Amino acid sequence: MIQRIQTVYLFLAALLTGTLFFMTIADMATMDSFYELTWKGIFKVESETTTTLVVPTMALSILTIAATAISFITIFLFKKRVLQIRLCGLNMGLLPGLSGLIYYLGKTGAKNLNVTDLSFNWPLVFPLIALILVFLAIRAIGKDEALVRSMDRIR
Repeated sequence: MIQRIQTVYLFLAALLTGTLFFMTIADMATMDSFYELTWKGIFKVESETTTTLVVPTMALSILTIAATAISFITIFLFKKRVLQIRLCGLNMGLLPGLSGLIYYLGKTGAKNLNVTDLSFNWPLVFPLIALILVFLAIRAIGKDEALVRSMDRIR
């Protein structure tokens, strides 16, 4: 059952949310300094290799880790389809929250740091794409569950 289409959907959703660990989500600039929003927080970029943490974002870190972990864990629960659907539902609640939190932290961080230029990068939409993929996975898991239940009636 691990080769089903819902596994592909969940794996792609986990990859999309997992890429947030390696990418800059938003860029902020003032007249004399440059800031980056990542999954760990808002960092002040001093040179190519040197950054200092200005605003830690524990909630963003927790949500990013949770959304990625739930997607990976759900893949391996293929024998417990009802639990798989419930975890996907939980993930569907976390993913819009993750995207909204990214937007909120970008806006409030820019306001608190007196940033003149705020630009969100394309990883902002990754949780929303992952949300669509998790929805498709729920539909595929539901079809599998209906098929198994129909086979039980025949016996």
